[in-house]
This record gives sequence, C-alpha cells and structure tokens, in this order.
Amino acid sequence: MTWTKRFVETPEGPARLIYDRARRTTATLVLGHGAGGGPDAWDLEVLAAALPEYDITVIRVEQPWRLAGKRVAPSPEVLDRAWTGAINALRTRNPLILGGRSAGARVACRTARRLGAVGCVALAFPLHPPKRPEKSRAEELLATRVPTLVVQGERDPFGRPEELPEGSDVTIVPGADHEFRVGRSSPVSQEDALAIIAESVAEWIARIVGP
Repeated sequence: MTWTKRFVETPEGPARLIYDRARRTTATLVLGHGAGGGPDAWDLEVLAAALPEYDITVIRVEQPWRLAGKRVAPSPEVLDRAWTGAINALRTRNPLILGGRSAGARVACRTARRLGAVGCVALAFPLHPPKRPEKSRAEELLATRVPTLVVQGERDPFGRPEELPEGSDVTIVPGADHEFRVGRSSPVSQEDALAIIAESVAEWIARIVGP
C-alpha cells in the first residue's frame, strides 16, 4: 500500500484527496467525511488501512469548508458541488464506488448515479435527527439507483438499523453508536466492531465488482 495526497480545485474552493493505494487495484472507493469531523474519523481510517489489502484503493476527500478551517458545514447543495468537483478531478479508471460517513454518506447517496459510480457505501447514515424520526431522509437512500451498502450502529440515535428503508444491503455493528463506539456491555469489542466495518465493506465491494 502507498499513501499520497493532493489538492484539487472545486467550485467551492480547494479540496484535499488522501490516497491509500492498493498494489493491484480492482476497484476504487472514494469516501467523504461527516459534518462534525474530517477524513481522520476512525471508520474512514480503518477502511483506508484495510481495503488496499483487498485490492481496493481508498481515496478520502476533505471538503473545502473543513480545509479552510470553518467549523460549520455548508448547505447540501454546496457540499454536493464541491464533492462533484473532487470526483471529476480523479484520475482513476477502475470501477468507482462512492461513500462516506454521516453527512458524507448523504452526499454520496445523492450523487452516486450521476457521477458514474457502480455502488454506494453509507457509513452511519443519518436517517433523521436524534429523537426526530418524522424528519426522515430515507428518500436519499432510496434514490441512489445503484447497489447500496449501509453500515449502521445498532444503537445509532440518528437511525437504528430496523428503521432503514428496504432496498439496501445493511451491516449492523452490534452495540455501536453513530461514531461506531461500543460500550462496556456491547457483545463485541471496539476492535471487533471496526473489523466488522472493514470486512463487510470489502466483501460487499468484491461481490458487486466481481472477479
């Protein structure tokens, strides 16, 4: 695996691309971060570290707003424009899969089809604000129009796995919250929880991309 980074221009300012390259790439997974964190979120880092061993190159995108040091994420329209600019700057020709965690998952779901992705990975999809199930964002998951994997913590206050709409593949991380943290009473350790994320994403990508 080799690690590099580069900056690309988008309509909303420069974004940073962080590459974790496989020696032999069979697919490329591009991941966006959430509104409360960056590309160093541990689920994103776990995928970046693990997936190259499965011949999957991982590219993490740091949105322009965060790169500029701003604390509050802009509107969905601005996020989508910046994300689109970053994806269009990629040099990959492999099967492309878009994904992200939380707000980044929403961006990936909204743009996957029109950006030519063959699949979408939604980590900790924020189905609704905590304790506000009537504010559902299920339509974003249903509108991806590409194979979609949702990796959701069992006790995520932004939407438990049983609340997710039908039509997506779902991996449940036992005992995990929105950040995939597990408590002392969880049936799995923190290490095992993160391994579940990496292994389920790797297996799912291999299934949709094929040999």
